[in-house]
Amino acid sequence: MIVIIDYGMGNIGSVVNMVKKAGAQAVVSTDKDAIKKAKKLILPGVGAFDNGMKNLKDRNLIPLLNEKVLEEKTTILGLCLGMQLFTERSEEGKMLGLGWLDAETVSFKFEGANANLKVPHMGWNTIQICQPHPLFAEMNNETRFYFVHSYHVVCKETGTVVAQTDHGYMFPSAIAKENILGVQFHPEKSHNFGMKLFKNFVERL
Repeated sequence: MIVIIDYGMGNIGSVVNMVKKAGAQAVVSTDKDAIKKAKKLILPGVGAFDNGMKNLKDRNLIPLLNEKVLEEKTTILGLCLGMQLFTERSEEGKMLGLGWLDAETVSFKFEGANANLKVPHMGWNTIQICQPHPLFAEMNNETRFYFVHSYHVVCKETGTVVAQTDHGYMFPSAIAKENILGVQFHPEKSHNFGMKLFKNFVERL
């Protein structure tokens, strides 16, 4: 069973539809029993870092998520803000993140010829796959996803970066550390490319 964690910060309906089209059933829940039984988890995310952490804390989900992800090694996929919450902290807010990755979330900073690039980074962009991973099986560097974000992750462990994307400079657009997976883009809004990613998540992980 795949549980999509409903903490008030994501395109929940779109994620449910994509998982269903990928051939699996997903439950949207904050129920602790449902999360405990989950074989896989998805943490969606749209909005501000501190709001996301506050909502997880207010629902008393952080201890359970730590148990599932860090101790039981349940596979979890973070989407956009969901991935950023895996980091230690963000320049966007003051609250600490989940700290599952040796990484932080920073704002886009452009200089020189790129000084006038738009933020947020919004629209379709390609990814550059850095290392093979089941999440990107049968994909290549022509694969495109839909992005909407003003902040991005910086990983201190370079081996966790699975794909990167160019917006003024290269930033990590997908990470993987054992059972912890994250993408900066919105696969639930990325049509056939997003469908393939969800299908890989369902079938290969």
